[in-house]
Amino acid sequence: MPKNPQEWLEAVSPAPKTRGIFKLFLGYAPGVGKTFSMLSEALRRKSRGEDVVSGIVETHGRKAIADLAQQLEAVPRKKIEYKGTIFEEMDVDAILVRRPAVVLVDELAHTNIPGSKHRKRYEDVRELLAAGLDVVSTLNIQHIESIAPTIHAITGITVRETVPDWVPLSASETVMVDLTPEALQNRMRRGDVYGREKVEQSLKNFFRRGNLIALRELALRQVAEQVDRSLESYMDSKDIRENWGVRERLAVCVSGNSSGQYLISRAARLARKMDAELYVVHVEREFGKRWEDGKRLEGNLRFGENLGAQVIRLKGRSVADTIAEFVRNKHITQVMFGRALARDWRKYLYLSAVHRFLRESPPVDVHIVTHEPADN
Repeated sequence: MPKNPQEWLEAVSPAPKTRGIFKLFLGYAPGVGKTFSMLSEALRRKSRGEDVVSGIVETHGRKAIADLAQQLEAVPRKKIEYKGTIFEEMDVDAILVRRPAVVLVDELAHTNIPGSKHRKRYEDVRELLAAGLDVVSTLNIQHIESIAPTIHAITGITVRETVPDWVPLSASETVMVDLTPEALQNRMRRGDVYGREKVEQSLKNFFRRGNLIALRELALRQVAEQVDRSLESYMDSKDIRENWGVRERLAVCVSGNSSGQYLISRAARLARKMDAELYVVHVEREFGKRWEDGKRLEGNLRFGENLGAQVIRLKGRSVADTIAEFVRNKHITQVMFGRALARDWRKYLYLSAVHRFLRESPPVDVHIVTHEPADN
């Protein structure tokens, strides 16, 4: 027990925060309003009494952004000389000395000038977070490393500044700043995004309606993936075993049977219609290899990978029990089994396995796809 008031205060005081909270405003193109949203949140926090500073905000000559930014304290930028020219970058050390509660760091994918403390701005953010400061930042979908090649295929533009995929995934909170492509193009025409001399060229290139629709879908999918991951983590942490069915997940069970590719094709078409995650699952049983064609099995699994499925290899004494456990752990909503038109003992073995699966699995939709018997 504490012996004096000071010891009592130390005992009941909350433990010091060891790592800051990272909030990210994600957009699908310049001009959708990421920086405006970040500044608006900063001003709301400031009005509630939080100590908020601007580490770096890129106005790009936009008056509305500059007016908002002037309402916040800005930590002076660090001047760095490079090849005879003076550049300004965010001063990480000055921010750490000032030690605010919240720091605004615009354009997360920015590459710092040589001579800066870190090569990339996201590395600056990582240091600020490690020091216990909360960081609010912005990022466009085309700057995520694994998505950049897709952006090039869609727009023909090579994205040179990227962040590793783990950077946006490490955000405690991600907010999608959304705007319809038509509304963004209208902003472009008014000169709210770029100077009027660049408007027409931009609308004919990167800001074409088709490009914007595709970029918007990529951004929405990125946020949906993060929300889905958060929900799965929550359900695991709370030991929620039932399937909430928020997002469709389809598992197709395959073996070394010659009809495996037909079964996977049916599952892939169904998954596309439902916009579901697709899993191709094979269970290796005790003595199972005696009954299977190993080369054909590998071909079936490669076929699943080629169709964009996640291939899962499991081991278990019982196929039914192993699949049921997989369905429970991955929150699968639909399962597909194949059924050969057999009339001998294999028919009863198959029915027994399906009944056992239904008894052991959580509530799930089951599809039975009938096909001709496999060639021997």
